Amino acid sequence: MLLLYHYPRCSTSRKGKKWLLDHGLTFNEIDLSKEPPSKEALRTYWEKSGLSLTRFFNTSGQLYRSMGLKDKLSTMSDEEKLTLLAENGMLIKRPLITDGEKVTVGFDEETFARTWGR
Repeated sequence: MLLLYHYPRCSTSRKGKKWLLDHGLTFNEIDLSKEPPSKEALRTYWEKSGLSLTRFFNTSGQLYRSMGLKDKLSTMSDEEKLTLLAENGMLIKRPLITDGEKVTVGFDEETFARTWGR
């Protein structure tokens, strides 16, 4: 079963959710604004994704910009970044999807087809 971390008002989240539904995949939905993943869950997702931790940040988000994170992330430790993401789900790039082994961050149709296609 997939976990879909998303923000219902986000158009990119809605595209990702629609893709999963259109391809007959079942998933549990978690609203990032209400229930962000824990620091340990984020660490696991990051390690399994093979991506840079900075790719987990929603760089186009209002909160990211208002916090000035563009200039701060490069000097933050991974622990600080994970804490920041866990404390505020609106900083997480969405949708974040995992099956416990594979992880995708954001919506890209080719990546979804490669990762979640049957």
